[in-house]
Amino acid sequence: MPTLLRAGPYRLFMFMSDCVEPHHVHVDGNDGLAKFWLRPVSLAEHVGYSPRELHRIRRVVEGERASLIEAIDTICGRAS
Repeated sequence: MPTLLRAGPYRLFMFMSDCVEPHHVHVDGNDGLAKFWLRPVSLAEHVGYSPRELHRIRRVVEGERASLIEAIDTICGRAS
């Protein structure tokens, strides 16, 4: 499961099996787990995060969206 980005206590990562799904990232850290779609950025699911933490994480995902999509495309061997 490749780590795409670390931001503070959060690790944004993907599973290799995610290559068959639309662009998204998983986030863990601070005893929570979340999944964010990248096109457009939206919360798919979460457990253990407060609304405030989800807002913080979403800002990170939005700010790094282009680089996350590029990293996923590189790992999955596809064009964006």
